[in-house]
Amino acid sequence: MTIHKHSATELQIGSLSCVKIENVSLFDVSKVFDCGQSFRFDRVSTSEHENEFAGCAHGKYISVAQDDSTVYVYNITLSEYEEFFKRYLALDCDYDEINRDILSISPNSTLQEAVTTAGGIRILYQEPWEAVCSFIISQNNNIPRIKKIIAALSQKCGRRIDISLMSGHIADAHIGNEGNFYSFPTPEEIIPLGVDGLFGLKTGFRAKYIFDAAERVQKRDIELDALSSTNSTSECADILCQIKGVGPKVAACALLFGFARHDAFPIDVWIKKVMAKYFEPDFTPESLGRYAGIAQQYLFYYERYLVGEKGENKK
Repeated sequence: MTIHKHSATELQIGSLSCVKIENVSLFDVSKVFDCGQSFRFDRVSTSEHENEFAGCAHGKYISVAQDDSTVYVYNITLSEYEEFFKRYLALDCDYDEINRDILSISPNSTLQEAVTTAGGIRILYQEPWEAVCSFIISQNNNIPRIKKIIAALSQKCGRRIDISLMSGHIADAHIGNEGNFYSFPTPEEIIPLGVDGLFGLKTGFRAKYIFDAAERVQKRDIELDALSSTNSTSECADILCQIKGVGPKVAACALLFGFARHDAFPIDVWIKKVMAKYFEPDFTPESLGRYAGIAQQYLFYYERYLVGEKGENKK
């Protein structure tokens, strides 16, 4: 795969470090952080940039801003960008080539339109444990409530992050909710809470699932690092489904957003609708090839935010 060479430089704004990445194509910060793949980022409405989102990743509170083809990541150094955040933001992937691959496999006209209109979405490479736990919390839940639970869990068990230099780059939704300034807790930090303690954070029936996941990972009954090197994505899904309460959809979400398993294809109510509405009855996700999960995100965004909004506007 040929990867576009972005030009990344470190800026110093007072005491705040910022990395400026120029000549970025097929990256839309609004679509990336507003398509349901991440629960810790929210919009900074007072930004001096066209769009900006802030939240926790890799134990830091950062913001990602964009003006046209220039992306800014605040509160990181250039070395941190190269080590963690370039991959986190999928800026190490050539989405031109990925899109060509998807379009070469399927002649479906809706998929063709979705790739064009939803272009700019990139699949974040989130920390595997955080992805597994977050999508357990997401079961039968809505995004505002998922975010509140994750913030409460982080504040209870995680580590307070220094945001003293981030004035002007804090998401509106995070002001007044301290949990948004804590790192996502490790399994070892969660286990002492027990099921009752997790239930007290308003996790509901998910408490026993979170605890079971934390115990299995802590005891190495499930080795998350090994899932990254396992050849078969379906094998990885089977392993994650050993966790109480984890079914095919949660496993697929975790694998797509936390393990860079780009062929993982989560099927929720929106994707079921897409499959029934635009594809033949014998359609299978495997037919979309190695980037089926990225195609899924394009289709989800197309139906949920583009077709859905048009429908609402007609009412």
